[in-house]
Amino acid sequence: MRLRLTDYLMGIAVALTWGMGIVFAKAAINHFPPILLMAFRFAVTALIMVWFVRPPFGSITKIFGIAIISAAIQYSLTFTGLKGLDASVTALVVQLEVPFLVLLGAVFLKEQPGARKWMGIGVAFIGVALIAGEPKIGDAWVPMFMVIAGAFSWAIGQALVRTLHGLNGLTIMAWMAVCAAPQLFIMSAIFESGHVEKIQSANLTVWSAVIYLGIVMNGVGYGLWYTLVRRHPVSRVAPFLLLLPVFSIIGSVVFLNEGMTWQTMIGGAIVLSGVAAIVFEREPKADEEPQKTDIIRHAAGSQPRIRRSYMWPDGSSYEGEWLNGQAHGYGVMMWSIRSPWPGDRYEGEWQDGLLDGEGTYLRADGTRLEGLWQRGQKID
Repeated sequence: MRLRLTDYLMGIAVALTWGMGIVFAKAAINHFPPILLMAFRFAVTALIMVWFVRPPFGSITKIFGIAIISAAIQYSLTFTGLKGLDASVTALVVQLEVPFLVLLGAVFLKEQPGARKWMGIGVAFIGVALIAGEPKIGDAWVPMFMVIAGAFSWAIGQALVRTLHGLNGLTIMAWMAVCAAPQLFIMSAIFESGHVEKIQSANLTVWSAVIYLGIVMNGVGYGLWYTLVRRHPVSRVAPFLLLLPVFSIIGSVVFLNEGMTWQTMIGGAIVLSGVAAIVFEREPKADEEPQKTDIIRHAAGSQPRIRRSYMWPDGSSYEGEWLNGQAHGYGVMMWSIRSPWPGDRYEGEWQDGLLDGEGTYLRADGTRLEGLWQRGQKID
């Protein structure tokens, strides 16, 4: 199914909605403590979303721990760093989240990034180094390091989120916000001051940013994104996400009167090209000859299969046997919270990219389907 005009509009709207978040935040933290701003953001998200999902009683402790890394620490670092950098620069540097996620997967989850991903990681870091060397950055090394550290914290958090089984994306998002809000208020109390005065003097820009970040970005943005990925393969709609920093840069120039030097623009283009190389890894062709070390031979006369690890742009991952560019044989598929089947997991036999044979499917709501599958459907 090809992308329709409405799909293109939704994809652009997602990139615009998410990309303008940094612009709104930058405008607000010129007058308001950044960690306190994030605390209010997650409080708004929690108050709105928590009523639509059931409490994950068996996972709340784990979610609370993940929220410390992926929300309290990450947002404190990223948005405190944003206070000392231009929004356009921050939007580009924060793209290191993707290379960091791949690196963590390789080190701790035993995933096997291909040569193209390794090249993309190197290119992305070269681009950030070029941006960091911009004379305009000057002595803002601490804010730059905080944004980079925030990207690393985000990647750790996403790797940990993948260990949450039996929960859908809406539940994780809502209860992550429930846990993150008090954590961020505590972080703000420790590292920031003048809270009462700042809240009393907060202007329309600050409260608009809170509403935008808490409702529009999380509610509208993710609602449109989930609609898109349910209609189309993620690989087809993922290019829209590369527009995110583009909209952030345009917004920072138009609304914040920021300027960009040629060095920053070139560095940004290099960063985005590296991220694109990571996200859009091509599928192997049916007639492509795999390396001999990757071949698994089965019964005499049968076709050789590849043992393959693969990650989709939305964070979903597959580990198992691969034939003619598709999952074929025994493998494990884990769908990410941004996929059409958020939080689901399947382990078992595949044929031509479909569930086929003995296998166990664990849905995000905890439902367990075990038995025989045929062409993607359970038959017993």
